[in-house]
Amino acid sequence: METVIYIVKKGDTLYNIAKMYDTTVNAIARYNGIIDPDVLSVNQVLRIPVTTVPEDKGDEYTVKSGDTLYKIARNYGVSVSDLINLNKLTTPDLIYPGQVLKIY
Repeated sequence: METVIYIVKKGDTLYNIAKMYDTTVNAIARYNGIIDPDVLSVNQVLRIPVTTVPEDKGDEYTVKSGDTLYKIARNYGVSVSDLINLNKLTTPDLIYPGQVLKIY
């Protein structure tokens, strides 16, 4: 099982997020220690347990001058290794302005 990082957006519900990732509200709530599944906060970081990572879900980030994978990962609540694997980076110490990275 893999874990996808999801950043809650305005209007999101656990039901809609669960449906998006083909899982259940209870699975997400348990995995994140959520007591009341009706209460989410914008920008809340959720870890979603999934059996397969959907290819068309998630955000994209355009690298800016001065960015590092560590800084981007920290801002999105993901690990550097997740960014490397998801984007199939062969030289992870070399990212460049204008490069578009997938982020889950």
